[in-house]
Amino acid sequence: MGDADVTASSWKLVEVGRVALLSAGPHAGKIAAIVQIIDHKRVLIDGTSEKPEESVPRHAANLSYMSLTGIVIPKLPRGIGSGALRKKWIEHEVESQWNNSSFAKSRAKSIRRKELSDFERFKVMKLRKQARFEVRKTLAAAKASS
Repeated sequence: MGDADVTASSWKLVEVGRVALLSAGPHAGKIAAIVQIIDHKRVLIDGTSEKPEESVPRHAANLSYMSLTGIVIPKLPRGIGSGALRKKWIEHEVESQWNNSSFAKSRAKSIRRKELSDFERFKVMKLRKQARFEVRKTLAAAKASS
């Protein structure tokens, strides 16, 4: 029989050091790092943010209530303490990586859109109409000149 190499993709695996976005509970919308894997459904997470209102205390969380991100803190020891995790968090600039990710930007954009009032939605519609008109006008001028 031949040798078979079975390798999993390294994208969004549940691993110690992986940063996750919490989607439910009192800390929904905050990010935290996986510190320890408890079992196939739960992990121990800790989120030491620079802003106290965005910190997540160390607790066991269900994997079905979080979205794994592509951000990983490499070589993070299992069960690392909060102070040491904070140093690694700052060293690897986790918050800036998160804020610059397309996932975070699109999430912020959709949250902003949900908070618009009727008048603000009307203004957005009018601005989009004006932009569409300008694009069509320049396209028509380009077609006419060629």
